[in-house]
Amino acid sequence: MEASMEAARSSGAKHIILIHGACHGGWSWYKVASRLRSAVTGLSYHIVAPDLAASGIDGRRLSEVPTFRDYTGPLLDVLRLLPEGRRAVFLAAFMPDCVSPPSYVVLQNGARSNYTPLDNEMKPQDADGKLPSSFMFGPQFTNQMLYQLCSPEDLILGKSLMRIGSLFLEDLQIQPSFSKDHYGSVRKVYVVCKQDETIPEEHQRWMVANNPVDEVMEIDGADHMAMLSTPDQVVKCIIDIAKRYS
Repeated sequence: MEASMEAARSSGAKHIILIHGACHGGWSWYKVASRLRSAVTGLSYHIVAPDLAASGIDGRRLSEVPTFRDYTGPLLDVLRLLPEGRRAVFLAAFMPDCVSPPSYVVLQNGARSNYTPLDNEMKPQDADGKLPSSFMFGPQFTNQMLYQLCSPEDLILGKSLMRIGSLFLEDLQIQPSFSKDHYGSVRKVYVVCKQDETIPEEHQRWMVANNPVDEVMEIDGADHMAMLSTPDQVVKCIIDIAKRYS
């Protein structure tokens, strides 16, 4: 991947980096990535959907990934190869602010919204608590609150490919807030998924009010896995954003 990224950078290509969520992998973007590659044919865009550590086909075990920084290492490696002037699009995602610890918006989701964990499982990895708790979506939660608007085929795909992951809350609670000079200076767009039951619309809009963005977009009919349930609308949002904020 590094050679491919270097070649794309030297050619002046713009980059669209698609980041998966907990327990998932780059595979979850297969519909969006294929549509984007078709939509930008002839344009100078490089589409990347990396697997974060211990996710997708990454060979590491969760016990080898003790911190959130380790988990996001593959993404950081990609970003180091890119020039400055990035844009961030939040889709079915937690958006930290520059005041509170990074865990704040995650914990507030449970405290402020109608979110219910159902049969999700969070367990300690080790007896002395040195590793973050493991996390896995339960079948009932996956059916009712994660993939509820996805096709039966994508539901089966997700259940087949999801891996035990972590929310890294123990680590994120002791980390300082993200800086205004770096994270805070990145232009941001939040895409509200109106039928997301994992991060309900109420909490999505609260995060926007808590940390204002350049633009808010909406996708009606999108559950938490909007990249699978509404891929055409997601692609349209990405292309519109790429054109406006280039």
